[in-house]
Amino acid sequence: MSHAPRLPLLVIAGLALATPAMAQTPRPAQDPALIRPMVQEDEVLKAAIASDSRAEADRARDVYRHPYESLTFWGLRPGLTVVEIEPGRAGWWSEILQPYAEATGGRYVAVNRPLETMGVASGEADFVLVARAFHNWHRAGRTDAYMAAFFDALAPGGILAVEQHRAPAGSDVDQTAGTGYVPESYVISAALKAGFELEASSDLNANPADDRQHAFGVWTLPPVRRSEGDGRVLTEAERAAYDAIGESDRMTLRFRKPE
Repeated sequence: MSHAPRLPLLVIAGLALATPAMAQTPRPAQDPALIRPMVQEDEVLKAAIASDSRAEADRARDVYRHPYESLTFWGLRPGLTVVEIEPGRAGWWSEILQPYAEATGGRYVAVNRPLETMGVASGEADFVLVARAFHNWHRAGRTDAYMAAFFDALAPGGILAVEQHRAPAGSDVDQTAGTGYVPESYVISAALKAGFELEASSDLNANPADDRQHAFGVWTLPPVRRSEGDGRVLTEAERAAYDAIGESDRMTLRFRKPE
């Protein structure tokens, strides 16, 4: 009696994988807070970051602030109405965000006085960026009012992007804000109170070398590099040690206004 030829094991395995009816082992569900937005490489954003129009000193800080990775983590896309909160006269992020928005058919708005005017109508913003401001707002009692203003300015589904010097978990914000740091839980609580959802958090801008024990708060570290005050002057060795730490340990958070 003749027998059909046996197929090699590798061929059998290949056919099994190619069979549509083949059951696949389900992948475990992922925590939404750990999922990064799926975006293609944004060459326009890369060009804005690499542009010679940015100050040389600002470009030197990219190693600490990870502009491309941070902005794509936050979900920046072409054509959005982008609002930057309190960028000052020459904001570090402004030199990237403004040309990017203009190049992609979007709009960039700088807002230095959020409670007086947001620069956009209610529900008009797609992306609001807050960088290194919560310590000042807490000391002035403005955090809740500001977060409510951002929530109102954003369209449903809009993003609130946060970069902030991070105090250790469990810290008392009343004690840490004066040094430039606030606990991550403080920012999250304020955002949730305003109606936002925490969509993702990242240690992209974490710095384990930052122990927060600095002579003049976070301003002792680069880029400010404060070296004297209150009758104290750092020695050269102290200055070098602080410089070696680099920039602060920072939280990187993405909130979304529910649709």
